[in-house]
Amino acid sequence: MPEALWIVFAFALGLLVKGIGLPPLVGYLGAGFVLSGLAASTGLTIEATDALDHIAHLGVLLLLFTVGLKLKLRSVVSPEVIGGSLLHFGITCLVFTPGLYLLMDLAWGTALLLAIALSFSSTVLAAKVLESKRELRAFHGRVAIGILIMQDLIALGVMSLATGQTPSQWALVVFGLPLLRPLLFRLLDASGHDELLVLLGLLLALVLGGYGFETIGLSSELGALVFGAMLANHPRSQELAKSLWSVKEVFLVGFFLQIGIEGLPDHQAMLFALVAALVLPLKGALFFFLLLAFRLRSRSAFLSSLALTNYSEFGLIVASIALPEWLVPLAISVSLSFVISAPLNRLAHALYERVGQPLARFETRKRHPDEQPLSLGNTRILIMGMGRTGTAAYDWLIRQETNIMGLDSDPAKAQEHQRQGRNVVFADAEDASFWSGLHMPSVEAVILALGDIEGKLIAARTLRKKGFRGYIVAHTMFADEATQIRAAGANDAYLTMNETGVALASHVLNHSPEAQPATAPER
Repeated sequence: MPEALWIVFAFALGLLVKGIGLPPLVGYLGAGFVLSGLAASTGLTIEATDALDHIAHLGVLLLLFTVGLKLKLRSVVSPEVIGGSLLHFGITCLVFTPGLYLLMDLAWGTALLLAIALSFSSTVLAAKVLESKRELRAFHGRVAIGILIMQDLIALGVMSLATGQTPSQWALVVFGLPLLRPLLFRLLDASGHDELLVLLGLLLALVLGGYGFETIGLSSELGALVFGAMLANHPRSQELAKSLWSVKEVFLVGFFLQIGIEGLPDHQAMLFALVAALVLPLKGALFFFLLLAFRLRSRSAFLSSLALTNYSEFGLIVASIALPEWLVPLAISVSLSFVISAPLNRLAHALYERVGQPLARFETRKRHPDEQPLSLGNTRILIMGMGRTGTAAYDWLIRQETNIMGLDSDPAKAQEHQRQGRNVVFADAEDASFWSGLHMPSVEAVILALGDIEGKLIAARTLRKKGFRGYIVAHTMFADEATQIRAAGANDAYLTMNETGVALASHVLNHSPEAQPATAPER
């Protein structure tokens, strides 16, 4: 039974590569090649079936739907995102196309499509790396994700052109889809948090978006992206994306298995992938200098560029439609880029500490508005991290103390707090340049309400190194993290759930026996 072999090999090789710190999808691709080699050596019939083809297509549609859920105008409408992505795409195509034409004796059209496929960076890898480090909402993380979304839109346009589909007269209905947004919002609100939420995502991505657009002569990939984008501004859009994450990943296993099963890489494919890996640093360097040109500091440009220094699964999707004969060489190129990029991104901050000083010489004199030095003025209490915990602390303290400031690494969140009347500004606690430009003459206490342990440790250590002698307090979910935070310089670190229990108990002790419920239950 081929399905059983697919699952066994995909799991075994996915687990193996995950154990050495690489994305599991490298293992899935390898599993396909192993199965193809097994078939060639034993005479067994192991080939991609219609079921695997269908699963692979569903994985692509779900990937595009989740990309659409992140497609907020504020994440892409900025000079560094639009300008950086378009310039990088244009320069890459201008350089790679004649190079491929001359070196590999290809037709101009084939060389151009290969250059386009190699210009994209991996949404899956970058999102996973940034999410694992909790940097998706940091400034460099937002820049990287914005550029990836722009690249995904370009890839979608290329795929639509490559299919050559002629829309039917019913395609005009697409222009009326925004009228459905209130209904979709109500459906999302009514779907709850469990299996109905997942089913709603599948309905919109695969049925209405995929099959619906295909029926009227449009790209099913475009349909999945459009329906995702229609929900992007809903407060629960990211909850929907997370609920579909595992389903999407399982279906994408079929996509990578399918590539490997279709044939083993030959000498030419391996040579192509090796050359593509050798020019990968040029791709990252181009991103770096383009982002510097848009007034980013060297640190932000370096971290964003490193997240984008890889080749994309979208390149494979484009190739599967426009260049099927180049699918295996491109798949090897993508895998090699993941092998190079994944460990480098895990060491990104340590790498910048080594190379940051010479790279800083390339910075422009003008700074990006999101990266200006910060002065705290007469602030007495500083809250770092304005999520639920930080906001609750701010709202309680503001009743007794007016000189309070909150910091958060998500500019959109900081702006929302400002609209609600809170004194909150954008700042990234894990950015060494932020600390070097920070002036805090009146601060007496700091509350560390950051989401990740690394940010709390960096903040506590750096505050003490700057000579801060005031009170530092943090919260955490785990006892071992509390020990680390205190060792880093904090006066106290409280366990969140323990403090919640204490607060509940205090309500019981303060409860007046005479107090009655607002509405007494009938007997």
